[in-house]
Amino acid sequence: MDDRLPALSVIGTPTKRTTILELAAEADRRGFAGLASPGIHGNLAMCGSLAHVTSRIPFWTSIQPIYHGHPAEVAVTAGHLAEVSGGRFRLGLGVSHAPAMDRLGITTGKPLSDMRQYVERIRASARAAGTLPPIWLAALRDRMLALAVEIADGAIWANAAFSHMPEQLATIPAERRGDFALAAMIPTVIDEDKDAARAIHRRTLSGYVVLPNYRNYWKAAGYEEEMTAIEAALEAGDRDKVTAAMSDRWIDDCTISGGPGEVRERLAAWYDLGVTPIAVMSSTSGGQAHAIGQLFELYAG
Repeated sequence: MDDRLPALSVIGTPTKRTTILELAAEADRRGFAGLASPGIHGNLAMCGSLAHVTSRIPFWTSIQPIYHGHPAEVAVTAGHLAEVSGGRFRLGLGVSHAPAMDRLGITTGKPLSDMRQYVERIRASARAAGTLPPIWLAALRDRMLALAVEIADGAIWANAAFSHMPEQLATIPAERRGDFALAAMIPTVIDEDKDAARAIHRRTLSGYVVLPNYRNYWKAAGYEEEMTAIEAALEAGDRDKVTAAMSDRWIDDCTISGGPGEVRERLAAWYDLGVTPIAVMSSTSGGQAHAIGQLFELYAG
């Protein structure tokens, strides 16, 4: 059986942070490929803790929204994390999504030009920051991937369609493939009852199908019928129809469900593409800590 361990998403939620840090330290001891701190408030703080509770494992923001912090401040924080972790930190940046920024009262601009400028300002702050970590960009769609190839050190996807990934990877020039990091955050549920697992994934992805950028990506990935039906259901305000339009075919392409053997095979398939899988764990029988424990058991033997 394939013994390549995936990376792991660790989310610092109130009252659970200490437990998650203990699990992160365990992932370090077990030799997992990395730790990703998702793009919610406080992920740089989580990475500060990860730097000190782990000793070998790489870790990164996945992602830090660029509109949440001034680039000079983020640069200094990133330089600090890189230094105190012995070079294990990577700075994952993304533009997030307009609805999320609207809720915070943040005015956004043009994603591509804003990202280019932000990375330039991060690198211009190197004198104050010290040695900066590698910069990875959230690159769901082709134009942001092309920008990442041009100005960054890697790219991160979230909820990407496995079937569409070879087409996107083919756009990366051969001369960049050797030193350009690739990673994908994949909702994962370990359960032989695939219908129950898919129900968890539908709840997870319900927050993404409302976002136009994601729907446009999934249309390009071959799911125009599903996304068109979802748009009609959203327009009608019919949440049940939104869920009904989330086909098993689409769910199974963008997430991982199944028993232990199948989950390991699916995670290994991402490695075979040249992409480090980041398991974003949920469970039909418990919370995040329980789900991470299931992943540990998956690779225990």
